[in-house]
Amino acid sequence: MVDGDIDPDNGIYDAMNKGIARANGDFVMFMNAGDVFAGENTLSKIAQYDADFIYGDAMEGGHLKRAKHHSKIKSGMVTHHQSMVYRTKILKTLQFDERYRVAADYKLTLQFINLSNSIEYINSVLSIFDVGGVSQQNARLGRIEESQIRKDLGIRSTITPYRQWGTQILKNYAPWLYWALKN
Repeated sequence: MVDGDIDPDNGIYDAMNKGIARANGDFVMFMNAGDVFAGENTLSKIAQYDADFIYGDAMEGGHLKRAKHHSKIKSGMVTHHQSMVYRTKILKTLQFDERYRVAADYKLTLQFINLSNSIEYINSVLSIFDVGGVSQQNARLGRIEESQIRKDLGIRSTITPYRQWGTQILKNYAPWLYWALKN
């Protein structure tokens, strides 16, 4: 909002780009409708760290979803973006690529991690992810976009799309096994 007026956006990533442009604090964290912080002390926990990129675990549908090490970003998101904290001055050099309807957060995070001088993992749940959002409703498109992003950025990846496809099938048809293997 600007001066009390509603500033319409053209989708999730346009809204997030507007948020980046208006951010004036040291750090930015993106929470979507329905997503919440894991607890009352989540921001206090995060404030103990001073790194360019801070990330932690998430809860998804009542299940713990542990973050992968940030070095694995070339294979896909390491955690939900709701459990990621970006240093504002670096974030302002980037934007969500709105050509991607589902995976623009992956591209931005991949680029952000490459620009970061310091990265910290918090061994704690930072967010509770609301299931059923855009990325889950359009998982196939998300995988296609991630593959295109890797290709555009010159990241070689032959097995990743097949691994992601298999993981999605497992999550859809045998969720109990998916969650057992996930953690």
